[in-house]
Formats: sequence, structure tokens, C-alpha cells
Amino acid sequence: MNTDDLNFAYKVRHALNERLDELPASTTDRLAQARKMALARKKAHVEVPLAVRVAKTELAAAGGGFLSQFNWLGRWSMAVPALALVIGMVGIYQYEQQERIADLAEIDAAVLSDELPLNAYLDHGFNAYLSQSE
Repeated sequence: MNTDDLNFAYKVRHALNERLDELPASTTDRLAQARKMALARKKAHVEVPLAVRVAKTELAAAGGGFLSQFNWLGRWSMAVPALALVIGMVGIYQYEQQERIADLAEIDAAVLSDELPLNAYLDHGFNAYLSQSE
């Protein structure tokens, strides 16, 4: 039963209980007899204990039968993606380092190939320009 059905049942019960004192005695007697008959027809609630028999002790997640040959897959299912992630991160780091080294080498080659006086290298503005171009 949903909430609307329960609310309707409570309202009907409340309405019937309000007018209970006004019912004639014959109606009250018939209702009492009908209630006794309904209770007599009701099946007795008997609790039957459930027995569970376990053939062998094994964890539910351990698998069995056909899947038991793939136990290694469960063990490695988290290690392999983590290892791939670490290898990928190291590869990205190495690539970025090589790119940085190549950029610095290009700047050094450009600076060394230009015909600048030595005083230009001592200028703070020139150092700022070199820092920006990195």
C-alpha cells in the first residue's frame, strides 16, 4: 500500500469510529460475529526456521568453478590501471622535460649566433626579454 491508500484507510477508520456509539445493538452484534468468523478463517502465522547448508567454506567474491581460473584477473584488475597511469605520467614528464630542454637550447643558439656586444648581456631589460621568451 502506498501513502495515499494508508491515508484513505485511516480516514475511513476514523469516520467509522466517530459514529460507533450511534449504531444499533443488532448491527454491533452482527459486526462482532463477522469479526470472529474472519479471525477464525485467518491462517495461523507459523514461523518456519530456515536451514541453510553450506557445502564448503568459500568467500562469495572468491569465485568458483569456471571463474576460479581467472582469480589472477581480480587481483590485477586495480594494479594494471594504476601501473599504466604511473607509466603515462612518467612519459608525460619526460616529454615535457625534453621540450623544455629543446626550447632552452634554441634560445641559447639564437643568443650565441647573434652579433651582440657583451654589454647587452649585462642589461636587465635584455634578461627580462629572455625570461619572457621562454
